[in-house]
Amino acid sequence: MGAVGISPSEYLLRELRRRRSAAGLTQAQLGELVFCSDSQVSAIETGTKPPTPPYLAAVDKALDTGGYFATLWNELVKGDAAPVWLREWIQIEREATALRWYEHAFVPGLLQTEAYARATFRAARTPVAELDQRVAARMERQAVLARLPSPQLFVVLDEMVVRRACGGPDVMAEQLEHLLTCAEQPHIQVQVVPMSAGIYSGLAGAFILADLPDGSRAGCVDHQLESQTTGQPDAIARVGLAWDAVRGEALPLRQSIDVLKEAAKTWTI
Repeated sequence: MGAVGISPSEYLLRELRRRRSAAGLTQAQLGELVFCSDSQVSAIETGTKPPTPPYLAAVDKALDTGGYFATLWNELVKGDAAPVWLREWIQIEREATALRWYEHAFVPGLLQTEAYARATFRAARTPVAELDQRVAARMERQAVLARLPSPQLFVVLDEMVVRRACGGPDVMAEQLEHLLTCAEQPHIQVQVVPMSAGIYSGLAGAFILADLPDGSRAGCVDHQLESQTTGQPDAIARVGLAWDAVRGEALPLRQSIDVLKEAAKTWTI
């Protein structure tokens, strides 16, 4: 992947690691001083868990840095709070030649309307002060579908995604209309796993597979608290098998579109 300039968030993480090392502390030793486990310190320093102002204040106190990290947060990082895994994945999306995306809870971010995106962030209890920024960032990500050549986007959705209210009937009606419009484009395919499938392996969690120009693959797997980006061959192989499994449960394209059309009618009544 092409080089990306260091962001304020990445600078903060680099400084957290550098200052801790300069103080001669391991992650476990710093954890004891700030009342965190070494795994929590590691998650913050690697970007899988975003740092919080209380954590940074505790680190400032433990390392006697005179409020350095709190100042970094307030003056540089506060508006750039996306965790490293998300920024890494956004770069992968920008370069991917194909994306295979399974969702069991929400419409994929690249196909969301602004109102639907706002409703998902509200459901995730996103602070009001961050809401507009998060929604705008999600909308900006959708530009990858308009680039030339367009990446191929293969989507498998659990039927409950289009049956469960997210933001109310008006929001769902607009979202279903948008989803159908997207599904008509030659580079986008949407398939639906019907409720009649019952319990199946995909319900364990959402994931995305990306094909990159150099022939490599990357994967993004959603968990309850965070997502994880990976390029490890064994992990990619497991995600590939998971994709084959959920696509095997899905209806063919034409029948999937029929389900979307029928669901759209239920939100406009």
